[in-house]
Formats: sequence, structure tokens, C-alpha cells
Amino acid sequence: MSHTRKPGGNMGDKVKYKRVLLKISGEALMGQREYGLDPDMVERIAQEVRTVHGLGVEICLVIGGGNIFRGLSGAAAGMERATADYMGMLATVINSLAMQNALERLDVPTRVQSAIPMSTVAEPYIRRRAVRHLEKGRIIIFGAGTGNPFFTTDTAAALRASEMNCDLLLKGTKVDGVYDADPVKNPRAKRYDRLTYHRVLTEDLGVMDHSAISLARENRIPIAVFSINQPGAFAEVIAGRGQFTIVSDSKYRE
Repeated sequence: MSHTRKPGGNMGDKVKYKRVLLKISGEALMGQREYGLDPDMVERIAQEVRTVHGLGVEICLVIGGGNIFRGLSGAAAGMERATADYMGMLATVINSLAMQNALERLDVPTRVQSAIPMSTVAEPYIRRRAVRHLEKGRIIIFGAGTGNPFFTTDTAAALRASEMNCDLLLKGTKVDGVYDADPVKNPRAKRYDRLTYHRVLTEDLGVMDHSAISLARENRIPIAVFSINQPGAFAEVIAGRGQFTIVSDSKYRE
């Protein structure tokens, strides 16, 4: 699955992947806030994306909406689940537009495609058009999840990574990989360097929801879990360095 490609930036090593999808939670955009967007955090993540884009890597993004509205929380509070999920999808579009703005301020060409049509602010999701944008060196941000309720943005990320034929699906989290316990609560928690899809599913390790893991496994897309809060970590993973956990099948080789 992996590719070797000479970088176009200043990073000394060759990058391992030609086309990737980065999944970021909405909470990551909050920074230290309790709600909404932290402009400094959005800008910092945009800088990370620009660095990797400068290496010649084709990048897709999927951003969650939990910093604004979470469908499951709305459903738990008595709202109809489908309605709550649609509200959560709209929140992802808000985050997508914020990230597009931050990237374009850094002179990185970016397009937002929404699974829910809203032509005033975003292109509709059209697979062939998205592929063409990537081939032209534009970053694609996929908004509104899958466009359907009852599916998470994790599943949307795995779906779009499969449709775009990505070499790697990255999940940016608060910690630098997958652990056998919460590393915040347990300082002796062990980080896994490598896991199989099967183990993640059977042990319910919480990397992504089961639908997302199953989609990635079916299409043989490895998943890298890393810390989005660590400066430079995105580029490190693309170069095959740094601390992260790879989820793949047992036949995967770097």
C-alpha cells in the first residue's frame, strides 16, 4: 500500500505515502476552550497540513463537529437521533470552512465538498471532481459526514479514504497512539506500535468505531493514530518516524 516519493519541502527523508486522509475531531479545534473554535489552534493545524502538502503529499481532511454539536449527545437529551445527527453534520461544515479559510490564508489551495448540498458555501461531494482536485495539488475537506444519520465522522473518514484510494488514514488525537489503558489516568499504560484490525475490533480498543475499522480493513487502508497536539507529528508520521500506532492487517509491511 505504501509509496515512496521524493519530498518537495525541506524534510530530509522521503515520504512514505502519496495520498492520505487526515481525520481530526472537532474537539481538537477547541484548543483550551470549552466550546467552539480556537483560531490559534485552527491556524496551527493548518500549518501542519501545509508542511505535509509542501512535501508533495495529496491530502484529504475530515473534521468532526463535536466542538459545536454532537448528534449522540442530542439524542441522549431527548432529540430524535436523525435530527441530532443532521445538526452534527452541519457543524462539521462550519469547521471545514474555518479550516479552509486558515489554509487559504497560508496560500494553500483548498476545496470543501459537502455530502449535504449547500452550493452557496461548498461544492457538492462528487468523487471524480474530488480526485481531480487532489491531482491538481488542492487539499480537499469533506464536510457533512456521509450525508446520512447514524454514521459517525470516523466512518465518513474511512469511506472517503476508500473512495479516494488513499494510502493511509490518519487519526489525530490527544495522545500519541493507542494504549492498553488511559495514559492520562495511568502513567504505566503501554502504547502499541502496531495492531491488527481484528484485535482492535475484538478487544474494542476504541481507535475508531467498528464500521470505520471494517471499511479500512476491507479496503486494506492502514490507520495511523498519532497526537495532533504534538507540533510536527503529522509530517513525522508521513515520513514513517515519530510515535504513533499503525493498525493494519498482519500482512502489512512498511
